[in-house]
Amino acid sequence: MTTVNVGFIGLGVMGRPMALHLVRAGYRVHVYARRPEAAAPLVSAGASTTATPAELASQSGVVITMVTTTADVETVLLGPDGVLSGARPGTIVIDMSTIAPQATRQIAERLAERQVRMLDAPVTGGPAGAEAATLTIMVGGQAEVLEEARPILEHLGRQIVHMGGNGAGQVAKACNQLALLINAEGVAEALALGTRCGLDPRRLREALLGGIASSRVLDVFGGKMAERQFTPGMATRLYDKDLSIVLDLAREAGQALPAAAVIRAHLDRMVADGKAHQDLAALIETVERLER
Repeated sequence: MTTVNVGFIGLGVMGRPMALHLVRAGYRVHVYARRPEAAAPLVSAGASTTATPAELASQSGVVITMVTTTADVETVLLGPDGVLSGARPGTIVIDMSTIAPQATRQIAERLAERQVRMLDAPVTGGPAGAEAATLTIMVGGQAEVLEEARPILEHLGRQIVHMGGNGAGQVAKACNQLALLINAEGVAEALALGTRCGLDPRRLREALLGGIASSRVLDVFGGKMAERQFTPGMATRLYDKDLSIVLDLAREAGQALPAAAVIRAHLDRMVADGKAHQDLAALIETVERLER
């Protein structure tokens, strides 16, 4: 059994299986959850619970956060009874959430004032990748800190890529979400057009998967679109949040993203139509309602 104590905060659809991988790998895992029922599977597997993020940090050499928004990360790391209140000098904080790069850099600076080291390590691969420990992990921070944390991350993902300093992992994740969402728009439009012209969307997807238009997005989301399976995986509201990060980053960088404006309008329409908690595949219904 490894001697490293790992704290894990954020036991949702992504975080729970990730934390379980670490328990099963032999790490002593401490968890914090606002809802006791979220921690129950971890406790059953051998993890221990803590009352606050500060208490968790006081018992952990490495703290992993996997929460939803920038504000959530700021609260659990820097807020009252947050990780910074309990962390010892030398502790490594690995934020695997998807949040704003600039906020990440500011958080890293605050942690560094107390000699707490930070990696931003957002992931791609979705709930299936979290369950199978096949995530791609995009890391920002010091290379030597990544090498120290790598044995832990290797239990969570198949590909670990160092992108640069603090915030670089979040920039890479923003680029990933931009490409994913624009690809999803293209898949939805292609299947909507084919269907309106009398094609079977299942057969159309099969044909597209055999050529240069093939992609993981066409495979996963295209399959759901063709079958009208809109129960999430990852809810649309989370992609809507991610696209806001992308567009804020683009404004800061002075980079125009014309295709992103289209998907922005469609995600906003999905949320307005009550589809915030449906899978991104429900995008096809929004596209199908569009007429020239």
